[in-house]
Amino acid sequence: MAPGSRQYELVLLGATGYTGKLTAEHIATSLPTDLKWAIAGRNEQKLSAVVEELKKKNPDRPSPDIEVCEIKKDALDALAKKAILIITTVGPFMKFGTPVVEACANNGTHYIDSTGEVPWVYDIINKYHDTAKANGAVMIPQCGVDSVPADMMAYLIATHIRRTLNAGTSEVLNVAKLKSKPSGGTLHTILSLFDHYSLSQVATSLKPFALSPVQPPASSTSPTPGLVTKILGIRQDKDLGILTDWVQAGVDTAIVQRSWGLLDGGKLYGPNFRFSEWMAASSALMGVLVHFGMAFSMLMIALPPVRFLLKKLVFQPGEGPEIESTKQDHAHYKSVGIADTPKAERAAGTIKFNGSMYYLTGLALAEAAMVILRGGETDAKKLGGGILTPATLGDEYLERLRKAGVTVEVNMM
Repeated sequence: MAPGSRQYELVLLGATGYTGKLTAEHIATSLPTDLKWAIAGRNEQKLSAVVEELKKKNPDRPSPDIEVCEIKKDALDALAKKAILIITTVGPFMKFGTPVVEACANNGTHYIDSTGEVPWVYDIINKYHDTAKANGAVMIPQCGVDSVPADMMAYLIATHIRRTLNAGTSEVLNVAKLKSKPSGGTLHTILSLFDHYSLSQVATSLKPFALSPVQPPASSTSPTPGLVTKILGIRQDKDLGILTDWVQAGVDTAIVQRSWGLLDGGKLYGPNFRFSEWMAASSALMGVLVHFGMAFSMLMIALPPVRFLLKKLVFQPGEGPEIESTKQDHAHYKSVGIADTPKAERAAGTIKFNGSMYYLTGLALAEAAMVILRGGETDAKKLGGGILTPATLGDEYLERLRKAGVTVEVNMM
């Protein structure tokens, strides 16, 4: 079906959930008023309530249509045929995401989601990338806080070094600082991951460059972690200070590595490129404590009785922090990139958002949709579709994020 004949430019699936409502709010208050869109979900009454809330946010804007849709093959096929692009925030994606991906890939419908489930992304790449590409569907998972800031930071620094020095990048170190409480959907996804995937499946998906379409050359001279880092989980950088483990590092690194392989087969960033993500530590001792504390926490979560108990204690899916309590939240990312040159020149980058990380996710999803729907000649478009990454939306996406309130800065040091 030709995109021009479709009823909607955009359909938001999962608009009644915590992240879905914030995504709908950004669409209603910030995207062009001539956008033809709909919200979709299983409960018409809840969808109607969302529409009423959106009217209060922007009474002059036409309200979105409502599409009642079950997460079932026939219903999703019908929905995908109505839309040029679907955003979905319905998780856990390992449970509810695959039928949506399949419907979009088969029907040539562009797709964006807010997952952070790398084993699931690994699976859909293997199952649906070729189908999506054959049908011209641009499909971008992990297009929220997981993993837009990290992926766009790596792109920002590597392209700045390329344009300034005509050189590749040997390494990007990204330091993340989030002030936010997780929603029920996020917590239940983390706790459900080990119910759905074995430890070996998780480990396979998180291997270096497991998601990349190409592998680094055997001659790669990129830096590798030292013995202290491997054992104690800490590292010191002359510009960033003492660094320790960051909870999202594996999730974000997997997507950055896929971007490396998608963008000119690794040539844009350079053959020796590596990315790592950290949290700043006040001291070496604190960094070591964080490292072993995270290791112990992951060990506990791997135990079924612990997961069962935690699921009873945390926010339930669809719930999250009160919006009023998130006004002091922030997501700050600071990076250093090292040029792959004899002088090892350095570039510094900043991506910063003041507000809820879930609103940042909604903003990131909606602005990515606009690049795909109404943007110019991005790498995503040149690639012709498939399971891609935020970085394939390039400079135009960075500019839309800036205009939407995200601070984006880069310079040579």
